[in-house]
Amino acid sequence: MSEAPILSVKNLKTHFDVTKGIFSKKQIVKAVDDVSFDVMPNSTFGLVGESGCGKTTLGRTIVKLYNPVAGSITYKGQDIARLKGQELKKYRKDVQMIFQDPYASLNPRMTVGEIIKEPMDIHNIYNNDQEREERVVELLRIVGLKPDHIRRYPAEFSGGQRQRIGIARALAVDPKFIVCDEPISALDVSIQAQVVNLLEQIQHDLGLSYLFIAHDLNMVKHISDTIGVMYLGHMVESGPANDIYHRPLHPYTAALLSAIPIPDPNTAKAKRRIVLEGEIPSPINPPAGCPFSTRCQKATNRCQVERPEPIQVGTRLVSCHLYEK
Repeated sequence: MSEAPILSVKNLKTHFDVTKGIFSKKQIVKAVDDVSFDVMPNSTFGLVGESGCGKTTLGRTIVKLYNPVAGSITYKGQDIARLKGQELKKYRKDVQMIFQDPYASLNPRMTVGEIIKEPMDIHNIYNNDQEREERVVELLRIVGLKPDHIRRYPAEFSGGQRQRIGIARALAVDPKFIVCDEPISALDVSIQAQVVNLLEQIQHDLGLSYLFIAHDLNMVKHISDTIGVMYLGHMVESGPANDIYHRPLHPYTAALLSAIPIPDPNTAKAKRRIVLEGEIPSPINPPAGCPFSTRCQKATNRCQVERPEPIQVGTRLVSCHLYEK
């Protein structure tokens, strides 16, 4: 019997009403539009795509910062849409988030100890302040910081150190699932690998599951077991990381992978770069057919008028008319 997913997203839609006035034409931003995927226990699902494709909105919907307009999010077999009160509080304890900007996500008026201890206070974990402080010191050690950092303020730390504090805060309530919302994008390149290696070590030690959102496809491949590629609110391709990286099926995935820089000049010269022309359509008024049809070099007349459904191609799901029989 196959293992059940720890998190299952089905046909999820998160839309925002951006109508400017009562007499204006109604305008809806379809930030996430009919997205489905599963995250298995003790694994990492990597989510990639251009800025504005809906990755962060999807992550924030999963942690219930946003409410979806349709679809379902199932955590350990329980639909979270109707969770309220203590059930919602328990869900938020189990599902935490590491935010993108380590400078904006930490309260500058609180010490590191207060920042990490706050979730413990909210969820009433541990019996007293002494036990909580001991746990804070332990978490600082886990993320590679020193015990004496507990009395310092966020302004006294570098970007990489602040992100480690953010990771410690997410771990403070012993979660089972963490949404990592571009946790390395605001960091220096020399620090990014350290943070990713730290996340991998924590996952191995604590048995966590991740949704890892990022732009860097090399880093996503390194940390992810499965990858999903988003474009204009849609999941255009998903499957095992190695399969997608070495043999992309969707034209958009192929274009993203062709843009990965190669350090060897000779190899880089021989590599064919797929240049996408044209502007990304507005999520307020997306194309009637395939969302990628306006920029796809392989688009046909059918792509302009008919939206492709996800179909199984080997180990992957891909939304493209090219693979329909």
